[in-house]
Amino acid sequence: MSELGALDAEIRDLFRFATERSILPRFRALAADEIEMKGEDDPVTVVDREVETFLAEALAKLAPGVAIVGEEAVAADASALGNLSKQCWIIDPLDGTANFAEGKDPFGIIIALADAGKAVAGWLYDPKSDRLCHARAGEGAFVNGERIYSNPTGQDKPVTAVARQFLDDEERAMFDAKLAPHYTLVDIPRCAAEQYPRLALGENDISTFKRTLAWDHAAGVLWLNEAGGKAARFDGSDYRVDQHGESGDFKGLVGASCPALWDEFVGRALA
Repeated sequence: MSELGALDAEIRDLFRFATERSILPRFRALAADEIEMKGEDDPVTVVDREVETFLAEALAKLAPGVAIVGEEAVAADASALGNLSKQCWIIDPLDGTANFAEGKDPFGIIIALADAGKAVAGWLYDPKSDRLCHARAGEGAFVNGERIYSNPTGQDKPVTAVARQFLDDEERAMFDAKLAPHYTLVDIPRCAAEQYPRLALGENDISTFKRTLAWDHAAGVLWLNEAGGKAARFDGSDYRVDQHGESGDFKGLVGASCPALWDEFVGRALA
């Protein structure tokens, strides 16, 4: 029988409370004045802020003295990014906000625990299905307490999720010439809490990410690597949470269901 560890169970309880109190009651029920734009294609809702406040307060009680870096707190005061090199909790209170604001799936909650710039534990939660993906460094990857191992789709042309519309002209030309003929292209879910599970659970084989912000990727990178997949910078280097600038580069981060597919994809791109 699958079983959660004590900390995983506590995190799940926080996720469930936030879901029941804040997220699902407002899904497809947001008023126009409850949605704002932080930037181009970057909405924030009252739910993001309410859930982050709740999680930050709960995590501060759970582990006093550990810094907290929340997506919305950083939007208000970027100096909080300095805590990413310390021991810290990293919170994305509503991953997939654009979907949520439009009344669409998927969306989720992500928490990571990092130390010295690297994630040491991570949790990705689907509020609608109650699916909890979780991992600790060196201890494997789990779904609802059951250990899992990353599975490719097995398709002749690996299933690849890329936000082609966000590529610039040069990136798009490279992608179309070198990569597109070899892969089955699908839409991204616009939600890292969903994309990383798709890479390990047999739905997608590869995905690339231009924006590599810690609250989106810290937990997912750890979880996918612990499952036996591979997520790394395009040059093969490890992802660090304190490399917090937005990559203006198609080569920012690549995730794959297994190392062989990662190597093949990156090799073609660099050829």
